[in-house]
Amino acid sequence: MDSSDLQKLAEHTRSMREAGIALLIASGFLALFIFTPLGPKETPAPVAATVITPDAFANVSIEAKAAVVYDLTTKQILYAKNVDAQLPLASLTKLLTVYAALSELAPTTPITIPADATRLDGPHAFNAGQTFALNDLARLTLTASLNDGAAAIAEIVADRQSLSQSDMLAGAAASLGLSQTYAVNGSGLDVNTAISGGYGSARDLALLAGALVERAPDIALATTESSAQAVSEGGTSIKVLNTDPMVGVISRLLLSKTGYTDLAGGNLALVFDAGMGHPIAVVVLGSSKTSRFTDGTALVAAALAHFAGVASL
Repeated sequence: MDSSDLQKLAEHTRSMREAGIALLIASGFLALFIFTPLGPKETPAPVAATVITPDAFANVSIEAKAAVVYDLTTKQILYAKNVDAQLPLASLTKLLTVYAALSELAPTTPITIPADATRLDGPHAFNAGQTFALNDLARLTLTASLNDGAAAIAEIVADRQSLSQSDMLAGAAASLGLSQTYAVNGSGLDVNTAISGGYGSARDLALLAGALVERAPDIALATTESSAQAVSEGGTSIKVLNTDPMVGVISRLLLSKTGYTDLAGGNLALVFDAGMGHPIAVVVLGSSKTSRFTDGTALVAAALAHFAGVASL
C-alpha cells in the first residue's frame, strides 16, 4: 500500500470516528428529550414544622377528689381528675334548682318564702311570707348560697309540675343529659350523716354551670360580684355577701358557686371567659373548705396558660 493509500485510510478512519462521536451526542440529546417530563417542573411539598405545645396542666397539683376543666365552646376536656366520679354536691345543687326553675317559670314569677324554708340550717336571709321575683331570688340565693331561698324555689317548681322535689330535679338533670346527677332536695343540705342532698360528677356540673350561664347570663353574672341586693314586693331590701372570696381575683368570671357540707367537703364551680366569648368551666369536688379556692384558681391559671401556649403564667 503506497503513501496515498495510507493517507486515504487515515482520513476515512477519522471521518468514521467523528461520525461516531456525533451519533453519541445525538443519542444523548434524544435520551434527555424522551425521559424528561413535559410541563412545569414539580416543586416538592414543604414539610410542615412540628410545633410542640407545652402541657400547662402537667404540674398542677390539687387536693380535690375530682375536678375538670371543660371547654364549653369545643366540648373538650382540657383537664380531668376522676371526672365521672359521683360525689356529694352540697350547695352546687342550687345550680340545678335554679336551672329547673328557669326552665319552668318566667324570670318575673313571684315566689313567696314558705315558713318551713326559714327553719332550715343556714345560710339564710329571708322571713316567711316575703315575696321576690324569681330572678331576684335566684341572684341572692346563688350568690350567698341561701338554703331558704333554694327551698322556696324548689317548692314552687315542684308544685307547678305536681312532682316531688327529687323527681322535679331529676327531670331537669335528664333534660341536660346529666347522667351522674340527682338531688333529694333543692338546697343540697345533707339529709343526715350518710345521705347528701345532691350528687353529681365534675363533668355533669361543668355542663350544668355552662347551661345556666347560657340560659340566664344576668343571674349567673351576679354570682361573680362581692355582694347581691334585691327588694321584696313589700319593699324590704335584702343585701347578701358572696360565699366565694376569690371572685375579685379571677378575671372575666361568668359564674361562681360554692358548696360545703360535712359529707361533700369543699366544692366549687366556675365559668370564665378565656377570651373573645370562649367560656371555660372549672369544677372542683371533694376538696377542703379552703383548698377548693386554691384548687380552682390553679386550674384557671393552667387553662389560661394552655390557651397562651405556655407551660405556666
